[in-house]
This record gives sequence, C-alpha cells and structure tokens, in this order.
Amino acid sequence: MTVLRFSPDGLMQPVPYHHVAIGTGTRQVHVAGQTARDADGGPLASGDLAGQVGHALRSTHVGLRAAGADFGDVVRLVFYVTDWTPDKIEAFLAGVEQVTDELGLPRPLPPASLIGVAHLFEPDVLVEVEATAVLA
Repeated sequence: MTVLRFSPDGLMQPVPYHHVAIGTGTRQVHVAGQTARDADGGPLASGDLAGQVGHALRSTHVGLRAAGADFGDVVRLVFYVTDWTPDKIEAFLAGVEQVTDELGLPRPLPPASLIGVAHLFEPDVLVEVEATAVLA
C-alpha cells in the first residue's frame, strides 16, 4: 500500500474526507483540473452541480487510469466550485455519491479542499477537480 489516510484526534470530526495522507511511493501523478466536458470538449450536465461533480470525477478517473493509478492512490483532491455558498453542499456531495461505487472512490475521501471561485474558464463550468496520487 503506497497511501495511508487518517484523521488524527484533535482535528474536526466527522468530515467526508481524511485530514492527512502519507504517500510512500516513488512516482507522483498529477491530474490537471477536470471538468464536465466530453472528449470533444462539449459540455455535460449544464447547470447541474451534482451532475458536473460526477462527470469531473469520471474525467479525473480517466486521467488517473492512464497513468496506472486509481482513486486508491490519491493523496489529495482539490475542488473548485463557482459562486460557492454553503447551501450548495448537498448538491456537491450528491455528485460525489453518484459516482462513489462506479469509480471506487474511498470513503472517507482522500484529503480534499473545496475552494469557492468567482468563475472558471467557461461560464457553464461549475466545478473543476485536480488530483495528486502516489505510486510505488
């Protein structure tokens, strides 16, 4: 096992992600920000945060698999969400749950950050996901 994830005492509990990950491998995989776009760049799940989260995670999975990794190797996820407000958390988490089994997402998730931004590269893009993984 190249990744150990945990949430030590003294940090906020419970959260849907671990607070700490230790990667003991020798190769790093960095997947650039992925969005809800098909292979031709066409938009998917327009206006639907949950749907876009699911599609962005699917694209992240494609990038990980191409490098010989999967979500079990991920030490860090970063989510950028446009016009973030706390009332969007249910839709955001619903998008994660939609693809958890399909993509083998660990539960709790690897250490993750959710960063609210004014906008992303196109006005219809609601979420972007970056991943860092460690391989042996």
